[in-house]
Amino acid sequence: MRAKRRIKDNRIPFEVPDRHALPARMDAVLEAVYGAYAIDWSTTGPELRTSLTGEALHLAETLAHLAPADAEAHGLAALVCLSTARLPARLDADGRFVPLPDQDTALWDAALVRRGHEHLRAAHPLGVLGRFQLEAAIQAVHCARRETGTTDWAALRDLYTLLQRLAPSLGSATALAAVTAELDGPAAGLAVLDGLGERSARFQPAWATRAHLLDRLGRAAEARVATAKAISLTSDPAERAYLERRLG
Repeated sequence: MRAKRRIKDNRIPFEVPDRHALPARMDAVLEAVYGAYAIDWSTTGPELRTSLTGEALHLAETLAHLAPADAEAHGLAALVCLSTARLPARLDADGRFVPLPDQDTALWDAALVRRGHEHLRAAHPLGVLGRFQLEAAIQAVHCARRETGTTDWAALRDLYTLLQRLAPSLGSATALAAVTAELDGPAAGLAVLDGLGERSARFQPAWATRAHLLDRLGRAAEARVATAKAISLTSDPAERAYLERRLG
């Protein structure tokens, strides 16, 4: 109702803009599509086509088609393709959550991985580096395990470090802590987490990561406290059940 009133009071005309208006609006549109994907990203199987995940995938690739000279449009399309490709392996046959390192890579969607790589290749010669391209490159490193059987942790650290400089966020900082732990040990990863301070107090991935690193360090009592906190902040039923099993 507020929007309708504003339209009426300001006499905003209803018109469909042509493509010349797209560049000035692209950043907001890309964020909106990414937001739709993030809200419903865990949907897979037959429901994908009618979910926000499936819609975001369609919209991201449509934007890349409409704006082929926009590197970040290709970056977002690549990010959504590569992330969605792994969804079939996120849950096992009994509906239980499977962490990324334990996923069966044979279940990943090879066609979506190829499409993601195509968008990254289209973005590269445009010479403009952005957040979505970096996030897509990170997903590409994870997806490479389907072919190599290993994860290039050093490449991931480089990419997350660059992402933190370009577009810092709690999510990428937490991921950097996890990657640091793989390269330099859990104590080093925990130090990165500690550096986040109060900003991470209600950030579920930070608590789940902390619990995992504390467990690796043999600090069982602290790991249980961190796991319980992560459970209290978890809304996804499969993830919650996984954390409860770990706590048990």
